[in-house]
Amino acid sequence: MELSKEEYDSEQIRLMEERCILLNPDDSIAGDVSKKECHLMSNIEKGMLHRAFSTFLFRESDGRLLMQKRAQEKITFPGLWTNTCCSHPLSVVSEMDGVLGGKRAAVRKLDHELGINQINVDDLDFLTKIHYLAPSDGLWGEHEIDYIYFVKKDVSVEVNENEVSDIRWVSVDELKEMLSDGYSQFTPWFRIIVENFLFKWWEKGAEASQDGLLHRLI
Repeated sequence: MELSKEEYDSEQIRLMEERCILLNPDDSIAGDVSKKECHLMSNIEKGMLHRAFSTFLFRESDGRLLMQKRAQEKITFPGLWTNTCCSHPLSVVSEMDGVLGGKRAAVRKLDHELGINQINVDDLDFLTKIHYLAPSDGLWGEHEIDYIYFVKKDVSVEVNENEVSDIRWVSVDELKEMLSDGYSQFTPWFRIIVENFLFKWWEKGAEASQDGLLHRLI
């Protein structure tokens, strides 16, 4: 399937050719596949599963969470609010090793999407991973094992407007207010993490919340 530059952003089309990590349901590596192919619902419905990460960055000075709104140029889930940074480890040697590979991918994408270059792998706390499935529209969707990381640090941000259309630093109460205003304005993985984990993690802190388990939420 070719992606038309008349329909989609040319940079996002290019990124759809990145090679993601194809998985078995137990999170073992089964090969690699293009970002485009693993996000097509026709392949997801056949069981195609890939690895992802979700990073939650909290400002150390006041505990607020950095949220991003996905750019309209994004091919999947455009214009939705979500956690600080969510993307995919690539099928390259440095990013294929589970937790560490996800951390390296997170460092790379925090810089790419938000211009945050003050984070290193040692700053990231791995909490757990979730297996979920969610459609975007009739053509695209997600079927991922998503590694979840927390990081607490004061950082500077320089948004890549092709990736992110807006950001907010939110408190617990402000996020709850955003959720009450319209749940549908958030990505499905963020809603899943909120419903199952986020607020109790936020209150306890990452150090008290890590379990490292694979939670199946499909």
